[in-house]
Order: sequence, then structure tokens, then C-alpha cells
Amino acid sequence: MKNVLLVSLFLILNSFILQKDDRTANFPRIREPVEKVTGKNNVWVFIMAGQSNMAGRGLVEPQDTISDTRILTINSDGRLVYAKEPLHFYEPNLTGLDCGLSFGKTLLKNIPKNISILIIPTAVGGSSINQWLKDSTYRNVQLLSNFKEKVELGKKYGTIKAVLWHQGESDANATSIPLYENRLAALFSVFRKTVQNKSLPILVGELGSYSTTSEDWNSINRIINHYSLKDRNTAVVRTADFKDKGDHVHFDSDGQRQLGVRYAEAYLNYSGRVKY
Repeated sequence: MKNVLLVSLFLILNSFILQKDDRTANFPRIREPVEKVTGKNNVWVFIMAGQSNMAGRGLVEPQDTISDTRILTINSDGRLVYAKEPLHFYEPNLTGLDCGLSFGKTLLKNIPKNISILIIPTAVGGSSINQWLKDSTYRNVQLLSNFKEKVELGKKYGTIKAVLWHQGESDANATSIPLYENRLAALFSVFRKTVQNKSLPILVGELGSYSTTSEDWNSINRIINHYSLKDRNTAVVRTADFKDKGDHVHFDSDGQRQLGVRYAEAYLNYSGRVKY
């Protein structure tokens, strides 16, 4: 009986280790530092903000760790490195593939060749919009203060061009839904004040269409789309055709890559119609 228990315990522990290794198996072992940055006018800065689908929960594959010398990000010490997935580092036991590198690679195909892109992660999984507004500390990150700090870091190297926002799963409930649009407007106002750009583009991703509480998630999506009609400096990124990773919450890897493409397309469409 004792041997059976020991074997069972070994199998459980081994399964846990394998699952952990599956998540991190393709994480880059080396992050190359950026030794020299081009002039500030040639660096476009984009801030990623929100909760887990922006922080990334997809499975990182080898294609996601191929860097480009024109796509930069930061490490946990705030130092510039060449971007490889995962970009987020705030939740080391949870983080996975996000949409940042895909966003950057799509942009590179459509912008001048003398421009580099700096993508700065600030998203924290599970965070509600009210926690962002109140500058709450969540999962050891003071949300709004961290955002402001990263904006200042971005300004040191270039020009803040847009915020990529994906959040709402934590607010998809009867208590928060009626308050969500006003909170969204208030937070976006804070973002723009922080950047010191009243017309700063904010690109807003829809929640996925696979939730087990789909009506609540649909309510958040309706609010996002309604709000965008009143705020001409926002653009909505569609996600209805994306699949989840099996948990009914998070986009799978293909969805994350396509999300990055669509954020880039939304930015390019916005910048093509509005001069700022």
C-alpha cells in the first residue's frame, strides 16, 4: 500500500513538472540587451495594459521568440531588450504568449524602415477596471503607478503612439457592468493625461466569444463598442472568431498572434484617418 501511494505521488509530481515545463519550454533563455537606441523621433512607443488576455496566457512556440532589431521591449529591471515572447513578466508563474511581438512585426511591414518600435508591458491578470482607477496594488503591482512609470520610461526613448487595452473579464458581472462605461471613460482620460496627449489613440480589444457566461461578456463588448462611438480616438479590435485555450477564458496561441495583427491594423487604420 505504501509503495502504491509513493508511485501515485511520484506520478502527480511528475505530471505537474511536465505541465510547468510545457508552459515554459520555449521561453527564451537569453534576452539580448539593446546597446544603442536610435533618436527619440525614430522610436514609436506602445503601452500594453489590461488584464490576463493582454498579459498573455498562450503557449509560447519557437516562432514567438524570433526577435527583430527594430522591435524592443523591457525586462523586469526596466532595461531595453530585443523583444521575444513572453513580453510580460509581472506574473512569472502564469505568463505566456501575448500579442505584443505579433503586433510589432505586423507594424514593421507598414511603417518607415527608419522607425523602431518599443512595446512596454503593464497588464496584470485578473485586475478590474476599478482597481486600475484606484491605483490598487494587485498581484504585487501598483497598477496605475506602474503604468505612469512605464510611460515616463517610454518617453525617455521615444514618442508614445498608442495604448493597447484588453480588459473586462473581471468586470463581466451584474455589479460592475452598469458602471463599466463610465469607468472606461475615466480611465482613458487618466491614460491620456498621463501621456499628455488628449487625442492619444487607445485600441480596445473585445472579450472572446467562448465564455460560459457569454451574456455578461457580450454586455462588456456592447459597452466597448458603444463607448467607441463617442470617443473618436479609440478603435475596437474584433475577436469573435478567436478560440480559447481550453479554459473558456483565455485566447489560444493562434488567437494571440492574430490579436496582435488586428491591433496593428487598427492602429494603422486610425493613423491613416486622423493626423495627430
